[in-house]
Amino acid sequence: MADASLNPYLRAQQSFKEAVEVLGVEMAVYDLLKQPLRFFEVAVPVVRDDGSLAVFRGYRSQHNDALGPTKGGLRFHPDVDADEVKALSMWMTVKCALLNLPYGGGKGGVACDVDVLSDRELERLSREYIRAISLVIGPDKDIPAPDVSTNSQIMAWMVDEYSRIRGENTFGLITGKPLIIGGSAGRVKATGRGLVFATRQLAHALGIEFAGSRVAVQGFGNVGSVAAEICFQLGARVVAVSDKDGGLYAEEGIDVQKLLAFKREHLSLKGYPEAEFITNQQLLELPVDILFPAALENQITADNAHRIQARIVGEGANGPTTPEADGILFDKGVMVVPDVLGNAGGVTVSYFEWVQNQTRTYWSEDEVNQRLETYMAKAMIAMHEMHERFGVTLRKAAYLVAVARITEAMRVRGWLT
Repeated sequence: MADASLNPYLRAQQSFKEAVEVLGVEMAVYDLLKQPLRFFEVAVPVVRDDGSLAVFRGYRSQHNDALGPTKGGLRFHPDVDADEVKALSMWMTVKCALLNLPYGGGKGGVACDVDVLSDRELERLSREYIRAISLVIGPDKDIPAPDVSTNSQIMAWMVDEYSRIRGENTFGLITGKPLIIGGSAGRVKATGRGLVFATRQLAHALGIEFAGSRVAVQGFGNVGSVAAEICFQLGARVVAVSDKDGGLYAEEGIDVQKLLAFKREHLSLKGYPEAEFITNQQLLELPVDILFPAALENQITADNAHRIQARIVGEGANGPTTPEADGILFDKGVMVVPDVLGNAGGVTVSYFEWVQNQTRTYWSEDEVNQRLETYMAKAMIAMHEMHERFGVTLRKAAYLVAVARITEAMRVRGWLT
């Protein structure tokens, strides 16, 4: 695909090129960052329950390891392809460098439909994939984690298979594992919690009092519901939330604890008696201080960006704001916490998990949360300073911070002349 707006790999390349040009570093930096250092495509044979053999296509991309071993998720999805995996590994490089984690970016996946696989077939697929890439991953080389349609159980099968190959328990290979085999406390809520921490730091920089601020949350899944809950606990007024069935609005604020209990019972927000029904589109355009799009991509576009009234947009989802909308919001003075930071709480606590595995010392959830807040706040400060220095969006500032740090690492390691 030649259209950079449609191909994530080309979009990622363009973002790196722009950062290199703004920073004024040599183009050799872009030449090193425009593609993965290593990319693997593997055949993954799986014996189906009926005895037939299915062969799936798997990938692993290791974009840049100047700052440390590569790190990134594994997704099982029919649409997984080479360009998507490469782009995702490049974005992970930015995310890790921005958070000042000692990692480069990695990503992997298998093109498959988990809905047609039995639990036994899914386990075989997980084990065969890890066997196929076992020579190119490791706790000090490349550390996978859960992503789309993968979970802690799949990570457990994978780390067990790798440990069998190595002949020793190697829990530090993978993060996002069950607690009983080295998972980290606080990992489940890390993405939503990190989103709130980063946004609160930006609000402070802009002179917005977080406690008492009006908040709307689009998407009441793992990220959005956690963000709403933590905002409520911190004294913000959550006036609107939504899920796939539509939204709820209450001018005086919603009791998020009551709403969570309602959703656990009814599996939907629909019918909640203490708020009025609104559409997802109406939620996006409410007059609030903070808007969290934490559902799907491409929710704020050139068509509706002019009507966004929030002062801060904190991206919990991947790509909820289109590039055109990003420019419109910037011109309006709306500050966007880009997804590369907004949903980086997951990889940050994954880093904590890896550290705990390597040191055999485990932290309480309170300690994990305190460390997460420190990392998210420092990343926001660095990004905001770059934004002020160059007068660019926070999204572009994130790339500037990341590329500057990666360039320094590559220079001192002798990769650049």
